[in-house]
Amino acid sequence: MAQKPKPLDETASARAWWGKELRNWRNARRMSTREVGAKVHLSATMIERIEKCERECDRALASLLDAAVEAGGALTRLWRLVELEASDEAAHADNDAGEASQGAAEAWKEGMLGLNSPVPSERSHFMERRAFFSLGGVAALAPTAFVDLLPSSGPNALPKAVRPEDIRQVLAAADTLAGWDNLYGGGGIVGSSSMGLFIWAKGLLATKYPTDLKDDLYTAVGRLSVVMGASAFDAYAHDDATELLGFGAWCAEQGNNWHLRAAALNWRARQEIWRGRPDEGLTYAESGLLRADRLTPREQSMLHNARARAWAKMRNADEALAAISQSDKVFGRARDGEDVPWMAYYDDAQHHGDTGHAAFDIALMRGQTPELAISRLESAIEGHTDAYVRSRALSGTKLATLTMVMGDPQQAVAIANRALDEIGKLRSKRAVTDMEELASASARSARRPDVAELRSRITLTVNA
Repeated sequence: MAQKPKPLDETASARAWWGKELRNWRNARRMSTREVGAKVHLSATMIERIEKCERECDRALASLLDAAVEAGGALTRLWRLVELEASDEAAHADNDAGEASQGAAEAWKEGMLGLNSPVPSERSHFMERRAFFSLGGVAALAPTAFVDLLPSSGPNALPKAVRPEDIRQVLAAADTLAGWDNLYGGGGIVGSSSMGLFIWAKGLLATKYPTDLKDDLYTAVGRLSVVMGASAFDAYAHDDATELLGFGAWCAEQGNNWHLRAAALNWRARQEIWRGRPDEGLTYAESGLLRADRLTPREQSMLHNARARAWAKMRNADEALAAISQSDKVFGRARDGEDVPWMAYYDDAQHHGDTGHAAFDIALMRGQTPELAISRLESAIEGHTDAYVRSRALSGTKLATLTMVMGDPQQAVAIANRALDEIGKLRSKRAVTDMEELASASARSARRPDVAELRSRITLTVNA
């Protein structure tokens, strides 16, 4: 009788994590080590030793094994973290033996929300990435924080036990805040009204609840946290955004919800890219895709768009275009009714807008053409409904900037004025930043009366 395979500890190292994922994909495809080995010209014993980290592997072989088990690029992407860990270990190999390591024990800070959040350092990046991947792997965040602020009796008290209705209320609050955020921006009503909701919802995690409600409860609280984190990012409250999005990812893990996890990592990726750290953003996006088989086409497409934007910011046009192509491919497989409710925003207009923003950065590179960016941004502007004012305004500003750079100031002014009409209704720091970039791009045409008027209007709008 065949021996039971040796359990693998994916927490030992990035390489061990990769080996376990290879085994997971092989088992998911119902393939033996012999069948996988035949595809890459290795013996069954060698495949088993690779899974156990007993045999060396490199990027080329990792790519071949990815194809052999039809992992769709998941193993290839994860190999980046293996290389990152190896590079980190090599860089610190000459550290004094007695020197305190900052890789395993991070310095922690206490944010305004009472959530533990690691202060990033170069040696903490791998630990953070690995923790975010494993469902159940993130360090526990105390759900009791802020519970003492709630009254023990009266209308605002926590219930004695969580009911399905309480969970529905948290989800309804998240949906309402998301709608307000899309309409008014993160610096408006969302940030001012959400703290009480969050305190109450987070308190539910420290309240008694039936076992069969656990996943739904953590999903609801995590969803609220992700919405608030995305809104805080839009308002440039980046520390709060990092804590909220991290807490949302933790809740997703506790609730075994891969869809919520994808949403949280997508926003973390976008935040890092926006803050000028595209390599970190790429890692979050690719972490979200490690088990793409558990995500819907729209969720996969959303994360590929984040990859595209990261590569574009790193001025790698080929990788960015490849990511856009992959996003288009999987988005074409999307079907109505297969997504969780919060993915309703990701329609054709959103897809064109996200890919258009990546294509915008590509168009600004030497030797690249603007046609893809222009067509995508135009489709986004035309397709966004009035429920997504900010998204439409952001795409409009990008299109106006690109049109200005391409040497058509008259058309750029017309596009920009429409975007300004909508940005004037928002409290969005991201929208302000994009408008300031448009003003810079228009400087060389500032003597034109229409451009001068536009620049004056931008100044009034961003200073309002």
